[in-house]
Amino acid sequence: MSGASFHTKGMKANPRRRTDAHSLSRKLLATAPLTALALVAACVPATKPPVQAPRPVPTTPAAPPKPVAPPPTDWRDAPQTPGDWRITSPGIASFANGTFGIRCNRAASTISLFRSGTSAGPASLTITTSDTNRALAAHPVSGGMQVDLSASDRLLDSMAFSRGRFMVQAQGMAPLYIPSWSEISRVIEDCR
Repeated sequence: MSGASFHTKGMKANPRRRTDAHSLSRKLLATAPLTALALVAACVPATKPPVQAPRPVPTTPAAPPKPVAPPPTDWRDAPQTPGDWRITSPGIASFANGTFGIRCNRAASTISLFRSGTSAGPASLTITTSDTNRALAAHPVSGGMQVDLSASDRLLDSMAFSRGRFMVQAQGMAPLYIPSWSEISRVIEDCR
């Protein structure tokens, strides 16, 4: 062997290796842009999908309003007539500024019940308590109608001790729902 190296020509011992390295370089160069793009995409924060508005909850139609309650059928459930009892003089009590009154007539030993309003002639005055209901013949007086009862009449006690109130009805007039306060008892006791 004279001065020539056996390496002057390409290596033939492993030709496959050179082809593989060359082929690998080509593959790397071909996929480099895609790899770079994938790396850049990995650095960009992911965008959130748009938030969808919540679905509206189906609403049920409003219930129809409840019907207005009819007026009470029991007189004890009706609202009290506005007003207060007052002793205007010994033996005389007035409710709601004279709308109804009770007066002791000591000399005659009677008690008069007075209802203000207009009456063309004799009329009926009905007193209803928690345990009694009585229609009384009333006679017209100045400014209303009046009934005269014996001072010992049990209707008077029934009015004084009625459970909370009693009702006074006169023909052609609105009923009165009057509280059973102590003024009634005081007038009754003055006459007995």
